[in-house]
Amino acid sequence: MATVLYITAHPLDPEQSFSLAVGKEFIEAYRQANPTDEVIHLDLYKEHVPQFDADVLRGWEKLRSGSSFDQLTDGEKTKTARLEEVVDQFVAADKYVYVSPMWNFTVPPVLKAYTDATSIPGKTFRYTSSGPEGLLTGKKALHIQASGSVYSEGPLAPLEMGYSYLNKILQFYGIESMEAIFVEGTALQSQEQAPAIKEKAIAHAKELAKRF
Repeated sequence: MATVLYITAHPLDPEQSFSLAVGKEFIEAYRQANPTDEVIHLDLYKEHVPQFDADVLRGWEKLRSGSSFDQLTDGEKTKTARLEEVVDQFVAADKYVYVSPMWNFTVPPVLKAYTDATSIPGKTFRYTSSGPEGLLTGKKALHIQASGSVYSEGPLAPLEMGYSYLNKILQFYGIESMEAIFVEGTALQSQEQAPAIKEKAIAHAKELAKRF
């Protein structure tokens, strides 16, 4: 049995979001194909993922300097403990499905905060004499990304910093298998054509779910 983290980063629902609509179809098809796997949905607009603020940085520095957890302030305790939960849950999973829109060429801020929370030395990577080493080898990931224009190829490809950002982060963790489903160009098409773009992506998602 595998554990899958289904990580969504959109404040709306599947009826209003291209990325969530495709993600919903993917995860339903995945559950049908893998009924014994555990799928955990993390809605990053509902999850509490602390940002790296003064409490977090000071709390970590105290712990590194030899202070006990009980010596931290209440704010430092709450936030550092929660970040520990977030990264431990991430490390324990076998597969990751990220679902997000492209905003301003990259991922929504809640997803950036989540990748910060999972980029912890000793958990997802470590430093060695020959440089950083990822600790999550053998795992796999998928990113479902929606965008109004086409960024996966063509003249706008150099501006794409959503999928490419996640791909680099996960490679840093040692995750080499990263697939993508792009739901793109919807803002360039008429209202009649945009649903067809979504349906094509859903068909791709259902097929991919059988072998993911």
